[in-house]
Parts: sequence; structure tokens; C-alpha cells
Amino acid sequence: MAILKKLYIQVLIAIILGIICGILFPHWASAGKIISEKFIDLIKMIIAPIIFFTIVLGIASAGDMKKVGRIGGKGLLYFEIVTSLALVIGILVAYIIKPGSGIDIGAAVQNEKATAFIQKGNSFNMLEFFTHIIPNNIVESFAKGDILQVLLFSILFGFGLTKMGSAGQSVITTFEKISKVLFNIMGFIMKLAPIGAFGGMVFTMGSFGADVLLSLGKLMLTFYITVFLFITVVLNIIAKYFGFSLWKLIRYIKEEIFIALGASSSEPVLPNIMEKLEAAGCQKNVVSLIIPTGYSFNLDGTTIYLSMCTIFLAQASNTPLSIGQLLAVIGILMLTSKGAAGVAGSGFIVLASTLAAIKVIPTTGLVLLIGIDRFMSEARTITNLIGNTVATVVIAKSEKAVDVELYKKIVEGNA
Repeated sequence: MAILKKLYIQVLIAIILGIICGILFPHWASAGKIISEKFIDLIKMIIAPIIFFTIVLGIASAGDMKKVGRIGGKGLLYFEIVTSLALVIGILVAYIIKPGSGIDIGAAVQNEKATAFIQKGNSFNMLEFFTHIIPNNIVESFAKGDILQVLLFSILFGFGLTKMGSAGQSVITTFEKISKVLFNIMGFIMKLAPIGAFGGMVFTMGSFGADVLLSLGKLMLTFYITVFLFITVVLNIIAKYFGFSLWKLIRYIKEEIFIALGASSSEPVLPNIMEKLEAAGCQKNVVSLIIPTGYSFNLDGTTIYLSMCTIFLAQASNTPLSIGQLLAVIGILMLTSKGAAGVAGSGFIVLASTLAAIKVIPTTGLVLLIGIDRFMSEARTITNLIGNTVATVVIAKSEKAVDVELYKKIVEGNA
């Protein structure tokens, strides 16, 4: 059947098969983990160079540095407003539903599985985060795939290239060819997405079992409802205000959503999203600046996760928060949420670092989230992906940097 040839259908089937196999054959979990990790490693292998070339080419194609600065400024302002809104929504919903009330945290903290996660989270501090953005060895940054450092270097390189004027055209031409090669490699890798999704689901279900879905179901359900409402209400209102349909845009990127769901990471679809948005009429200089930057600064789903889980752990540990402490929580989360990358598990580490910075809520309560973090990761990944896609269209519309007729034909007329 022709429909089975569509990648997102293959990924969806792989997810279902992975869940079934993980439940029936839990001993396959270790093999599933290796499969999913290696698939993500294949993606991470070329993410840093793809970001470098797309940002450099985006800045070079813009030509006018004032325009680049205006696009970047609009993007950062939008990111801060929307993620702050996501943060407040997460806290409000957690206080209204109280998912952490009635949970016995004393028994849970006896589980030692979280020790490594907690220790790693406690080693993070805000000064390190900001000073870490400036690399002392850019080759090492590329080797480690440190996105923030690569972003900074890419922007500086792009600015430097524009100073060369016409003399830099040969460099731009070469970079365009290299970029096309990298996107071709990504196309080869994405054919393996169903296998990576299958492995990820086998590992998740085999490691934690179906029971974990029930043990902390209230928190999970609350989180799922919140991100759903954030997408359908907040992002939908934003989309309507800027004159485009959120639902048609989501339908346009449905393949990427399923791939991100299976991999529990939004990184595998970063190049695909950029290609699709450019194909839909959004100018390259906007797409190449907003999407990569959004992967570090516009994580709506992760922000909701961090705020909701922080209040959840306060409730579960019977730790009342004063107004001042709550404001401190909001302030710290506004910063730490910007340090979470689009990789599976990073949200948990940032949550641990946030609790360490607050020094009010016991970090030992993190063990409550070990079993369900993977399941919550799927929802925050999809929310992050949709949020960044919407942000790019919004900035492109505000800059009049989108071919409206082409966008309507490709996205709104897409079957």
C-alpha cells in the first residue's frame, strides 16, 4: 500500500510495535536502548555542522546586519514572552490540580536509581551556564555537539563573512554545496527513523513497564492536559493573530512530529523542519536564525515540565512555598529552562539543577520522576517542536519574509 511508504506511518507503526514488544519482552530493553541511542548519535553526528552552515548562510544571505539583528531581537523577545507564559501556566495548573498531594515521598526516596541524575544536576549552576556559552576551543565544541557554543561561533563567523563583501561569495558558494551534502546525509539517516523509534519504545516499556504509567498517572495526565491546552489555546491564538492556521501547520509537519515522538528528541528533525519551512515560503535567513536558536531558548514544553514538576515535588514533600520563594522559583526557572537542549533526558537534569539552586525543595524527591520522565519527555519534545515551528512562521510574517501565496499552496493546501 502506498500509505505504508510514508515515513510518519512507518514511525507510528514502529512505536506501536515497540510498546507491545517492550511489554511482552522486557529483557529486550537493553537492546532497545542501544538502538535508540545509536540512532540519536547518528543525528547528533551532523547536527553541529548543519547548524553552523545554516546560520552562517542565513546571516550571509540577509546581507543587512541591521536586519539580522532585528530578526534575532524579535526572536529572543518572542521566546521570552511565550516561555514565560508557559512557565506561569505550568505553575498555575500544578497549584489548581495539586498532582503531588497525597504522595508518600518518604518511601520513594529509598530508591537509589536517581543518585547519578541528582548528583549530575547538582553540579550545574547559573554562572557556569552563562560562562560556558563562550568556548575556549571551537573544535571541541563541534566534537561535543555543544549547541550554544556552536551558535555563538556561527553568528560571529556569519558576521565576519559579511564584512568580506563580494570577496566572500566564493566561501558562501562552497558553504551552500557543503550544506546540501549534509542535508542529503540527513535524508539517508532519516530512513532509519522507524528503527530508532522502535528501539526507544522497547527500552521505555521494557525498563519501566506498563505499571509506571499508573503509579504517577495524575502528574502525567496533568502535564499532558497542560501542554495540550498550551498548544490548542496559546499557540492557536498566536497563530490566528498572525493570520495562519495552527492545525494546517501541524498537519504539514506531522511526519517530523512522529519522528520526534519516537526518538523522544526534537534534534533528529531540526534539518527537516528548516527545509520544510523554507519550501513553504519562509525566507532562509529567518529560518536559519530562529529554528536553531529556538532549540535552546524556546522550549515551551520543557518550561511547562520544569515548572509543574517543581511544584509537584514541593507538594509531594510537604514543602510550602511562600510568595517570595515562589517568585524565586519563577525567576530561576526562567533562566534554567533556557539551558535545556532538545535531547532526551536533559529536562530532568535541568530540573535537578533548578532544585539545587532553589535549595528549598528536597532534591531526593527526584526519584519520583525517574520512571515517568521518559513518558513526559515525549510530550515536551512535541510541544517544543511545534512551538519553534510556530515561532519561525510568526517572525517570518512579522518581517514580511514569507511568500504568502506559496505558503498557502504548500501548507494550507497540503493534503
